[in-house]
Amino acid sequence: MRTSVVALDSLLVTKPGYRQGRPCLRGTGITVQAIAAASMLGLSAERICAENGDLDPSLIHAALAYYFANRAAIEADLAADRDEEERLAAEYPAGITAETFRENDGPAGVSAEPLMTMTLAASAG
Repeated sequence: MRTSVVALDSLLVTKPGYRQGRPCLRGTGITVQAIAAASMLGLSAERICAENGDLDPSLIHAALAYYFANRAAIEADLAADRDEEERLAAEYPAGITAETFRENDGPAGVSAEPLMTMTLAASAG
């Protein structure tokens, strides 16, 4: 009896406009960059799998293989993410509020109403 073979390229997907076009584990929104970051923090493949027990371990291992094969590009993405996080933290030390959202016109086509509702709910709680 012959078992089916899974093509490694079927375990990761990339969609333009989704997660900045970064490769994700099939069926999830988890990026290779997120798995790489966990690995860079010292988590083993087994630990990452254990902490994501609902996922097929082959997805984690495929992400790690992709990371190791494309280390410079993945680490450049992570460095750019850190730089953007630091820039935004300096620009908005109190975080994004309804006022700063309105002052900056928010993203095109996005209403500040849900943000204001979340902010008010968080303040009341």
